[in-house]
Amino acid sequence: MTATTLKLKGMSCASCANSIESAIQQVPGVNSVQVNFAAEQANVEYDERSTNLKAIQSAIANAGYEASERKELGIGKEDDQEQAERKAQQRDLRHKTLVSGIIGLVLIIGTLPMMLGTHIPGWPMFLHNAWLQLILATPVLFWCGQSFYIGAWKAFTHRAANMNTLIALGTGTAYIYSLFVTLFPSFLISQGLAPDIYYEAAVVIIALLLLGRYLENRARGQTSDAIRQLIGLQANTARVIRANEEIDLPLEEVVVGDIIIVRPGEKIPVDGEVTEGSSTVDEAMVTGEPIPVKKERGAEVIGATINKTGSFRFRASRVGKDTVLAQIVQLVQDAQGSKAPIQKLADQVTGWFVPAVIAIAIITFVLWFTLMGNLTLALLTTVGVLIIACPCALGLATPTSIMVGTGKGAENGILIKNAESLESAHNLQTIVVDKTGTLTEGKPTVTDYLTIRGTANHNEINLLQMAAAVERNSEHPLAEAVVNYAESQGIEKKKLSSVQDFDAVTGRGVQGTINGHQVQIGTEHWMQSLGIDTQSLQSQRRAWESAAKTTAWIAVDGKVEGLIGISDALKKTSAQAVSALQKMGLEVVMITGDNQQTAEVIAQAVGIRRVFAEVRPDQKAAQIRQLQSEAPGKSRQVAMVGDGINDAPALAQADVGISIGTGTDVAIAASDITLISGDLQGIVTAIQLSKATISNIQQNLFFAFIYNVAGIPIAAGILYPFFGWLLNPIIAGAAMAFSSVSVVTNALRLRNFRPKVPSQGIR
Repeated sequence: MTATTLKLKGMSCASCANSIESAIQQVPGVNSVQVNFAAEQANVEYDERSTNLKAIQSAIANAGYEASERKELGIGKEDDQEQAERKAQQRDLRHKTLVSGIIGLVLIIGTLPMMLGTHIPGWPMFLHNAWLQLILATPVLFWCGQSFYIGAWKAFTHRAANMNTLIALGTGTAYIYSLFVTLFPSFLISQGLAPDIYYEAAVVIIALLLLGRYLENRARGQTSDAIRQLIGLQANTARVIRANEEIDLPLEEVVVGDIIIVRPGEKIPVDGEVTEGSSTVDEAMVTGEPIPVKKERGAEVIGATINKTGSFRFRASRVGKDTVLAQIVQLVQDAQGSKAPIQKLADQVTGWFVPAVIAIAIITFVLWFTLMGNLTLALLTTVGVLIIACPCALGLATPTSIMVGTGKGAENGILIKNAESLESAHNLQTIVVDKTGTLTEGKPTVTDYLTIRGTANHNEINLLQMAAAVERNSEHPLAEAVVNYAESQGIEKKKLSSVQDFDAVTGRGVQGTINGHQVQIGTEHWMQSLGIDTQSLQSQRRAWESAAKTTAWIAVDGKVEGLIGISDALKKTSAQAVSALQKMGLEVVMITGDNQQTAEVIAQAVGIRRVFAEVRPDQKAAQIRQLQSEAPGKSRQVAMVGDGINDAPALAQADVGISIGTGTDVAIAASDITLISGDLQGIVTAIQLSKATISNIQQNLFFAFIYNVAGIPIAAGILYPFFGWLLNPIIAGAAMAFSSVSVVTNALRLRNFRPKVPSQGIR
């Protein structure tokens, strides 16, 4: 399957988004499609053996819209182009709003005595002249309001209807009726009808709708502030060594393998590995860690971070769209363009909204004209129904909140994969946290080492050398701790013996053969399963484990020869984060492959009451399933928090998978939510953000539905028989114009979201 994101042009409301989505779905080979009206883009997944991008773009064009493939924003030129286009669109809307507004004001001045039903001495009545109003109104409708009519015509030619259809019908009806009255006033008089004109209604409605679009356009632009802030973090140029000379190059000209010089106070332009020199680097804007990190030869550096004290050279390893920052931008973009499950109802409504409104408008006209014989009443109510109906508010209710919410997540060091993940987080009941690298620092160190003297003629150094030789072949953090400890004891890595028949037994340990001796290092349960007696070091094992140390047993040729105690310090914020989660009503469970006693000591230290210990990586998913089935009558909503490597099956099984990101691996995490800094308080912030976003969406949907449910009947004249109240089409136009603006403005309130616990993030 191939996935792509298309930028769309020509959409005016959620009905347009539904039309595009339907057109793409009908293309053979398309697997899934999500069209986001607020983001003006479509996420499409298709089988390239059955179709291609051109076929999809052609289907969109046949539906009356334009589509182009979204470019990667690793360098930011595409974003600059989009910003330029948005500003040009805003200028055009501003000019047309001013022109239509001024002309509308002139027409209202001429019509005011008629509207009030009284004579005003000295009032410029000449402004109410039908021919003058026709001359003034025509350019407003067909220049200022041309986008409405062009959009309506395109929809009509493609057998569709959208918001432009309603606007064109409403204002067009008022204009054409007024034109008929202007040309043939005597005909209406002969029929006993007043020759009233409604040019001012059509013009002012156009002005108000343009003002609404202008304000909405500006507000929607602010929903992407997070993207622009992220892109703004990167450097513009890099000092590269080419042909033994230092030259400054634009960022897009840097290639993998280039040697780049970074001086104190400069931004690191791309990702790479230090080759010469040393310094400290402020990585807070990417990882959230406030303390500068020491960088020496061989250390990895991340683009957009800031060099602090020294000068160094590094070799570029990832450039352009492959850098960590570019991938973070990509993740945020993808999340902002995704569709939340809560939006399904709004999509279903907008699917039949415009046809239903047109039907209501026709029924309104027929009923009032038939029952009352009043053409003016029938006309006013019909235009009011067409103008006040607004599918835009429904279409913007969810995606604008999602765009702002995911952007705020990035600002707080939380990368949210999609809208569904953001929505799911607010329903969580249980949080399962892995121990190593999640509750703890993930940097285990050997604190104790004990051998059984006099057995098999292995002294302490020889045994440690053998253990390190085997562990060197493993990538497990505990293995790295053993190798580092051996090196600290004077055992050089290059002098370690070669190992034959190496084997890593998942969740248990490692083994191999050295000079004919079978060496095993691992858990006590594994040793016992191999028939190896572990009684000789039980008292020491219990003492170490009661101090929260992990024990690794060393056996040679089927006999225990030594014991290693390994400690992994708790993160400073773990206990605080666990407490905050529990205060939110969430159950926190710890899961680990460590032994029961060590696990319980760690759990007690952070305030966790339920522990799953001695669980192998391949068993963690089953434990998640067990927790999910514990809720009576329905599935318990469970999140899994892990490092995203050994925990991958459990992360996938959980309702929400949350991975701990560390610097360069953050952008490739395959979880639903990634905590960039590795700070567990990010979980608290993510859930708070989810709740705030869903609450905001619910507010938007409520007001959008209530607005249409109440507004359309009032415009149709439902209150007229009881109170004599009619909704002026101008007021209906104002209500429609500002309904979508109010929804977007409410969504923008999420930009004021602040986590209730201290949390660092991307700044």
